[in-house]
Amino acid sequence: MPAPRFGRHCYFSEGSVVVGDVEMGDDCTVWFNAVVRGDVHFIRIGNRTNIQENSCLHTLNGKAPIIIGDDVTVGHSVTLHGCEIKNGALIGMGATVLDFAQVGEGAIVAAGALVLSHTQIGAGELWAGVPARFIKKVDPEQAASLNQTYARHYIEYSDWYRQADLDARNTQQVATSEDYLPY
Repeated sequence: MPAPRFGRHCYFSEGSVVVGDVEMGDDCTVWFNAVVRGDVHFIRIGNRTNIQENSCLHTLNGKAPIIIGDDVTVGHSVTLHGCEIKNGALIGMGATVLDFAQVGEGAIVAAGALVLSHTQIGAGELWAGVPARFIKKVDPEQAASLNQTYARHYIEYSDWYRQADLDARNTQQVATSEDYLPY
């Protein structure tokens, strides 16, 4: 299995796991307890994409990789399995996108939605529900602005964490609350 490959200025929070045939572009972030598991097929992630806390990205063995474009936000506790997410899309908190589904450029999958296998979500569409259904078209400029803002914010957040990690007072190992030494 190939080792993961990363672009410049990527950030990986404590507890995140990136394993296998995973390739990320520049300025990507993978947050606490997220899993990006390219062990049975490849995962490709573009530039400025953020994978938020507790999300799980996995593939279908030899059949369905994950391909994610630039400026994509994968919200908290999202499951992506063997699907494609185009540039500027937003996958809301707790959503699931299944094998062979495709989320179009600038599209939004609402929080908690279940996108079934083989679903094709068009560019600039909002889908919601269980199973997910088309709700409406979204303004392309508004969607692009929203997703580029999220992308910039998560790069900024990662810089805050990088700066905090440089301060030795922030790197103590704590096993219990009794071990915690406030400054």
